[in-house]
Amino acid sequence: MLVAADKFKGSLTAVQVAERVTAGLRRVVPDLEVEALPVADGGDGTVDAAVAAGFERREVRVTGPLGDEVTAAFALRGDTAVVEMAEASGLQRLPEGVFAPLTASTYGSGELLRAALDAGARTLVFGVGGSATTDGGAGMLSALGARFRRADGSPLAPGGGGLADLAHADLSDLDPRLAETEFVLASDVDNPLTGPKGAPAVYGPQKGASPEDVAALDAALAHYAKVLEEAIGPRAAAYAASPGAGAAGGIGYGALIVGARFRAGIEVMLDVLGFAPALERASLVITGEGSLDEQTLHGKAPAGVAAAARAAGKEVVAVCGRLALAPEALGRAGIRRAYALTDVEPDVARCIAEAGPILERVAERVGADFLN
Repeated sequence: MLVAADKFKGSLTAVQVAERVTAGLRRVVPDLEVEALPVADGGDGTVDAAVAAGFERREVRVTGPLGDEVTAAFALRGDTAVVEMAEASGLQRLPEGVFAPLTASTYGSGELLRAALDAGARTLVFGVGGSATTDGGAGMLSALGARFRRADGSPLAPGGGGLADLAHADLSDLDPRLAETEFVLASDVDNPLTGPKGAPAVYGPQKGASPEDVAALDAALAHYAKVLEEAIGPRAAAYAASPGAGAAGGIGYGALIVGARFRAGIEVMLDVLGFAPALERASLVITGEGSLDEQTLHGKAPAGVAAAARAAGKEVVAVCGRLALAPEALGRAGIRRAYALTDVEPDVARCIAEAGPILERVAERVGADFLN
C-alpha cells in the first residue's frame, strides 16, 4: 500500500494526510504494510515533501516579499536542492489581509537559490507557486547578480510596478555557478508572461491586484521583456511567450532567462522523491488533495500520481476534502474511486477544523472497500 497524497491546504500537511490515512487503514487491517510518500507539485509544501523523503532541511534568512527579513527553508540531498519560492516570496509571507501586487519582490527567492548553490547544489529543482509577487522574477535575478536601472542610473523600486521605469538591464554579472547547474523550473502553470492568459491577468487578482493594477503590471512586464530583449537578444522574447513564463507572477520567466528547463511540477517531484521504486512495491496507491476539481486534472499532484500509477498498471483511489469531479472524469484521470471528507461530515467548516479525525474515518472506508 502506497499513500502518495498532497496536502489538504489549510487543514493538513501532506505528511499529516499520510499519517491519518495510515491510521485509518490499520483500523481495518492492523498489520498492514503502508509506505508513505508525501508529494507536492512544486507549490507550497514542496520542501516539506522533500524532507519527508529524506532530504535535509536547511534554513536561511532571506528577504521577504515586502523587504523584511524572514526565515526560509530549502531541502538538500547530495548535490540536489529543492527550492520552493513560496518559502521566501509567497502569500504566506504577507501579514493577514495585506496584499502588495505592485511592490512585492522575489529578491528573497534569488537569495534562497544562491544559498542552495553555496551549500553545494548543482541540481536546482525550483518549485514555484503560491507567490505574493508579479515582478517577472526581476527581484530574483537581482539577487543572483543582474542589475536593473532607471534612465538616470538609479536602481528600480521593488516589485512589478517598478518595472515600468526600467531603462537598462545588465545580466553580465549573474552568478557563474548557474551556467554549471541543472536548473529545473517545476510548476503546474503553463501560462505565458503577459497577455490575456499571462501572469497579471490570470493570477494578479488573487494577489490583490485591481483591474487597473492588472493593466499596469501587464504593461510593465511587457516593457521588462522588451528591455531584456535589447540586453540578451531575441531569446528574451521567446521565453516571454513560453509555457511556464507566467508561473508565480512571472518568476518562471526569470528562471527561463538564466537557463532553467520547464517541467510539470508533479513529474519533477515524483522523480526527485523516488516515486517509481515505491510504486513498484505497491499493490494499491492512495493519492489526494484538499479539493479534487477541474484544476486537479491540469497538472496537480493527484493527477500526476494517478497517471504514473496507471502507466505501471497499479490501481489508484483518492481521498479529498471536497469532491467536484464526476466519476467519468476521475476514471479518465486514472482514479478508480474518490472518497471525500464531506461524505462523512457534511458540515464543511467541521471538515476543515477536524480534518484529521475525519480523514481517518474516510480511510477506514477505503480499507473496508479495498482491503477486505
